[in-house]
Amino acid sequence: MSKDYYKILGVGKSASPDEVKRAYRKLAQEHHPDKGGNPDKFKEVNEAYQVLSDPQKRGQYDQFGSTFEQARSQGGFGGFEGFRDFSSFAEAFGGAANGNGGSFGFEDLFSGVFNRATRGSGRAQRGGRARGADIAVDIEISLAEAHSGVDKEINLYRLVVCEKCNGSGAEPGSKIKECPTCRGRGQMEKRSGGGFFTFSQIVNCPDCHGSGRKIEKKCMVCRGEGRVKENKNLKIKIPAGIDNGQVISLSGQGEVAAHGGPAGDLYITVHVRPDPRFTRIGNDLHYNLPVNFTQAALGDKIEVPTLVGWVKLKIPEGVESGAAGFGDMLVKITVKTPKKISHRAKGLLEELKKELE
Repeated sequence: MSKDYYKILGVGKSASPDEVKRAYRKLAQEHHPDKGGNPDKFKEVNEAYQVLSDPQKRGQYDQFGSTFEQARSQGGFGGFEGFRDFSSFAEAFGGAANGNGGSFGFEDLFSGVFNRATRGSGRAQRGGRARGADIAVDIEISLAEAHSGVDKEINLYRLVVCEKCNGSGAEPGSKIKECPTCRGRGQMEKRSGGGFFTFSQIVNCPDCHGSGRKIEKKCMVCRGEGRVKENKNLKIKIPAGIDNGQVISLSGQGEVAAHGGPAGDLYITVHVRPDPRFTRIGNDLHYNLPVNFTQAALGDKIEVPTLVGWVKLKIPEGVESGAAGFGDMLVKITVKTPKKISHRAKGLLEELKKELE
């Protein structure tokens, strides 16, 4: 069944090239997979723009209508796999307004896609070698450690640089030559499609994996990859005031990539154990301090806990229930009213009541 590309972009058949481009920009951003959009819808919008943005393709589509889809599927008009013609993307988004007084370029829209594709996967980055995988770990600290900051040591079983070949992948003493397949560039042009829908894409060389080099004799330890699995301890600094669930990012501390590519990143999620004595609200600690009637009326000095030890807190005469500031800790004073009192105590309270009236 033929697709209505005009309907997909939400434009009429008489829409100008600028109207087609504006509609595409809006829908591409709305359905961008890295922004939570629908990948299938994003692909469909891209497909429609590939046809309607090109005068020849648009004329062919307008002329043949439903047979255009059939001819394309049979190879007459080429394929539409993947991201298709990258030059059309660049043309569509080059210099477009971003709504903040600046410019919204092709890289702005697609940087998230390529960053997401490389994170944790070790897949090739655009224009470079494959990137090492990211690592995500969890660490638990006490409330006191979160308050003052702390250095922690974590053990990671990860891919690290091979010490024997120093990451080159070559056996010490062996020669490293220029890759004959890509002639040292590390990348090659891959063409796909057919007819007037042919497009090209730059990919990593399959023989040298983007390094541009060919090893005469591979390292016997890492077998030419330049990396090995190893347990290593890493000391990390937890900053003071960190929140529960906050993530610390350490660039280049993930797994090392094969064949000399850049390392991934390390993401540490910090979990702060709750302290039953305190309630944390933002950067402040709240502590509930119950006092009896006489302490509230006459004042007193009471020991209260803090994250660094016990301290004495002065209760002023005539204090009422409420909060009292104590550095970054708020002490909530609650005056306890006795439910049962002796006959003598009741008499004294009666006398006090008359005195206060």
